[in-house]
Amino acid sequence: MKKRIVVSGLGIVSPIGIGKDKFAQNLKAGKSGVSLIEHFDTKDFSTKIAGVVKDFNPEQRIDKKKIKRMARFAQIGFYAACEAIEDSKLDLSKENLSRIGVITGTGMGGLGVMEEEVATLIARGPKRVSPFLIPMIISNMLPGEIAIKFGFTGPNYTTTSACSSSNHALGDAMKVLQAGEADVMISGGSESVISPLGLAGFCSMKALSQNNDHPQEASRPFDQNRDGFVMGEGAGIVVLETLEHAQARGAKIYAELIGFGASDDAYHITAPDPDGRAAILAMEAAIKSAQIAPHEIDYINAHGTSTTLNDKIETFAIKKVFGAHAKDIPISSTKSMTGHLLGGAAGVELIAIIVSIQGGFIHPTINYQTPDPECDLDYVPNVARERQINIAISNSLGFGGHNTTLVVKKYD
Repeated sequence: MKKRIVVSGLGIVSPIGIGKDKFAQNLKAGKSGVSLIEHFDTKDFSTKIAGVVKDFNPEQRIDKKKIKRMARFAQIGFYAACEAIEDSKLDLSKENLSRIGVITGTGMGGLGVMEEEVATLIARGPKRVSPFLIPMIISNMLPGEIAIKFGFTGPNYTTTSACSSSNHALGDAMKVLQAGEADVMISGGSESVISPLGLAGFCSMKALSQNNDHPQEASRPFDQNRDGFVMGEGAGIVVLETLEHAQARGAKIYAELIGFGASDDAYHITAPDPDGRAAILAMEAAIKSAQIAPHEIDYINAHGTSTTLNDKIETFAIKKVFGAHAKDIPISSTKSMTGHLLGGAAGVELIAIIVSIQGGFIHPTINYQTPDPECDLDYVPNVARERQINIAISNSLGFGGHNTTLVVKKYD
């Protein structure tokens, strides 16, 4: 028998709210966090909008001196981790810290810092480059900083697989706990690359929506008039524990992780396989590892990026996996509100599922106005739906063909 793995703490920093309560409120209300970019000049960019985290004050949880030595993705992720650990009510004075580990995901780490320091190198020479450049840009610094703060000496690393990074981290953390290598794991992901270079790169790929005049309507997954994704930033971090450890300390349990599947398209560096074969494999593997039947899934949090190819192919893959049952499964895209948080997306979307389970609702896919004949499932358009969720899956499909599916169950 596999050890049962439960979620006992939630921490979130997102474009639609910091903290689980505000996030849940805005998620249910269908509030968009997308706006015009204001922290740098976008005059020469084809896209001028993003899901930027507003009102973020790292000094609430991070020492001022340390803030200057942490890239924004690490600040956001560290803040969310502190919030999750506090929410879990772990008494670290009573824990074996060698049995607590950290695995988080990110796609590009401290890209903004690298950009700034390259400019310094060119303008002022190598001696003026920050001595903190390397530790600020490397993606593993977030779990390292969390471990240093709390003294966790268990398994500790970062997963990087583009938009699947956080789901890979959560899947690995779940396996570490199931294998008995730890009692508690801090996991999820963080991303913040809304910088001139990051935006320019995605603009050049023609991957982004250019609906600059109506920012809050730009991310429109599964809608026939979708024209690309909207960049976002944020972090979703959770505390995972074995069930016996959580019960022994009397922890509040939010949900249970019961399955995980992963695959790769082996097709193209950015475009998904038009046959959706590997996305199908990931969902099937997750369902098999959860030891459930496909008809038991009653909600899907889709990857749902608002790009022409992703939404069509994800819909096709879902229909192949679930057959006739696909028409009966409510599906929604958190990205319609937050934008695409890239490597941090799946951590935030897991928390979206959990607060929906807790609140008895399914959040909407906002901006769904014109049905697409090739996207013909139930995407919970525009308005939240009161509904009890028992078992849900979360899909993440990343550049490089990386596909991951996590299975989440209401705790019983």
